[in-house]
Amino acid sequence: MAARRRLLLLLLLVLTPALSQTVLGASGGGQGQARKTYIFRVDHRAKPSVFPTHAHWYSSAAFASAAASAGGPLEPLHVYDTVFHGFSASLSASRAEELRRHPAVLAAFEDRVRQLHTTRSPQFMGLRARLGLWSLADYGSDVIVGVLDTGVWPERRSLSDRNLPPVPARWRGGCDAGPAFLASSCNKKLVGARFFSQGHAAHYGVEAAASNGSVEYMSPRDADGHGTHTATTAAGSVSYAASMEGYASGVAKGVAPKARVAAYKVCWKGAGCLDSDILAGFDRAVADGVDVISVSIGGGNGAVSPFYIDPIAIGSYGAVSRGVFVATSAGNEGPAPMSVTNLAPWIATVGAGTIDRNFPAEIVLGDGRRMSGVSLYSGKPLANNTMLSLYYPGRSGGLSASLCMENSIDPSLVAGKIVICDRGSSPRVAKGMVVKEAGGAAMVLANGEANGEGLVGDAHVLPACSVGENEGDALKAYAANTTNPTATIVFRGTVIGVKPAPLVASFSARGPNGLVPEILKPDFIAPGVNILAAWTGATGPTGLEADDRRTEFNILSGTSMACPHASGAAALLRSAHPGWSPAAIRSALMTTAIVTDNRGGAVADEAEPRRAATPFDHGAGHIALGKALDPGLVYDAGDEDYVAFMCSIGYAANAIEVITHKPVACPAATGRKPSGSDLNYPSISVVLYGGNQSKTVIRTATNVGAEASATYKARVEMASGGASVAVKPEKLVFSPSAKKQSFAVTVSAASAPSTAAPVHGHLVWSDGRGHDVRSPIVVTWLQPM
Repeated sequence: MAARRRLLLLLLLVLTPALSQTVLGASGGGQGQARKTYIFRVDHRAKPSVFPTHAHWYSSAAFASAAASAGGPLEPLHVYDTVFHGFSASLSASRAEELRRHPAVLAAFEDRVRQLHTTRSPQFMGLRARLGLWSLADYGSDVIVGVLDTGVWPERRSLSDRNLPPVPARWRGGCDAGPAFLASSCNKKLVGARFFSQGHAAHYGVEAAASNGSVEYMSPRDADGHGTHTATTAAGSVSYAASMEGYASGVAKGVAPKARVAAYKVCWKGAGCLDSDILAGFDRAVADGVDVISVSIGGGNGAVSPFYIDPIAIGSYGAVSRGVFVATSAGNEGPAPMSVTNLAPWIATVGAGTIDRNFPAEIVLGDGRRMSGVSLYSGKPLANNTMLSLYYPGRSGGLSASLCMENSIDPSLVAGKIVICDRGSSPRVAKGMVVKEAGGAAMVLANGEANGEGLVGDAHVLPACSVGENEGDALKAYAANTTNPTATIVFRGTVIGVKPAPLVASFSARGPNGLVPEILKPDFIAPGVNILAAWTGATGPTGLEADDRRTEFNILSGTSMACPHASGAAALLRSAHPGWSPAAIRSALMTTAIVTDNRGGAVADEAEPRRAATPFDHGAGHIALGKALDPGLVYDAGDEDYVAFMCSIGYAANAIEVITHKPVACPAATGRKPSGSDLNYPSISVVLYGGNQSKTVIRTATNVGAEASATYKARVEMASGGASVAVKPEKLVFSPSAKKQSFAVTVSAASAPSTAAPVHGHLVWSDGRGHDVRSPIVVTWLQPM
């Protein structure tokens, strides 16, 4: 058990705003051990009044004895009392471990040499300074990213235009003046800002639109924060000394840090986004001359509509047909199957994955057990790790009390206690406010079956943390079966180097595609958990009206955060390869995506950590930008391909014209019946109706590698399950005069498997020179209609 505890301690890394630190790992006794320098962060309020200064206290026998140390008083190297409270000292590992257990010590870290680091998500996707895609694309300086969202807070450092060259001459956009937003608010970074409120006003009424019960601006200014966060995730300028109240400290930058931002406010705080305003945003963005559009908006609850009545599908088609890449979020209704939204095949649909950074918290029970959770709480910790009574209102208060809904818990039962709240679907941070207003001292937010072990950090308004389903069940059992259940919460700061990563985020919406199962969605995943980016000055990090904190940056999770990572990635690829179509850019991101984590194993599902994720969970895999710059081959597509696709799925010509804005004619059916699987898509999804079936799909690959003459060989790997896959030809030979080559993929099954479970695998084309062009394959059996 001691070894296990030491391992846990090694995993629980903690960062302060100014230092990168490693949690201690003790072994053996103090005699003969090598000494290292350690830094201790101390709750300075715990100093007994008998000591005139903190330096006197740290050096006293009283401080050492409180840690049960046998080594005598400390000899601090430094005492910190301005930006950091605590001290450093040269100690053996065993004595350092003893001091870590001191009731006043909040964190202990090994002193290590560190370099400046980013907020990690660009780095985690494979971007490196001064080489690779960042340098070759000049960090995206000639690309304009349009963001359809809640607006922008222009004064943030992440939108500074310092050292940027002039705005590209082709830009035709403008800056809409309005309340708290001047035309001069734009600059060489924020090149455009517009707002669209007509649909919003018509739906809610003009007065309601102007004031919906919260701070809002009838201008491009962002009162919500979501738009500022997504815009700067995609293309935020370099910002040093960035953090969210000490968490994730480092150098913040967007995926394409020199790309220009154009903000289109189509969503309003507390009121959502109207279809008419969304379409107006698309229309204006394309007219203004953006190169990439980022849309972290969806139907919600897995809702899907035919493309011809879906404003995002319609607006994005108009953009893509004019060469603009469009990225959209997959939705946050995972891990439920068939929950993915934004299904049009001409857009990139982005799910969310974790990165190798976390914000751990630890619940210590009265019986000595320790449970792991996560939190972004940055206020006063529980005094000296005081053990408090633990209470679960759901035991006797019913469903609303278990969920800590407003006015659902009795103040007389929770006052001064740590309250356990079930996660449910209501806002997580709002539960903490309910507990706080009822007099609770702290909160533990427990996942249920729907969320499993997937956790995200929240900037709670009181000491609080989230735990997974297993830890939550154990915690509630302890509270129910113990005469006097007690606990405390210890906040561990920031951890980097977490393994395994990535995982498919538990909330990330999943396939199969509920509208057209022959198109695999999501297309891929990107960082979407605990992402640091700029924030509005109009509301606190929780977004609650009662939260009066103000932060320059905030940490959020969702496929809304994953989408702008893809948008920024597309901006870099557009800059490096200006002649590539939106489909070629998406193909490069998909065929180079990774399906292994940083331990070398298969990417797993956060909701079920022991289960390997499938293409229904992560599409083609997790973005790997170090490879996407040079994918070797791409699967291209344009207007004719998308029209043929819509014809193949049974759309009438007049319905297709709603999307294309020009007349179309579907070919008369002759011979083989066309299928949605025939679209030249980088993934292959085949639907077999009944048993004794086979189906052939055609793909065409275009050589975009540096070598005009290249030979690629096929390799297919399929999980067992009753389907076989053959590729003809098995070799593709490209030359200066033959840049495109087609091939056939035939999926065969003797009979439908008894469970009718989908079978998945992949096709890889390899040239033996470092190019491995990977396409996921999914085979699904359905009963004939």
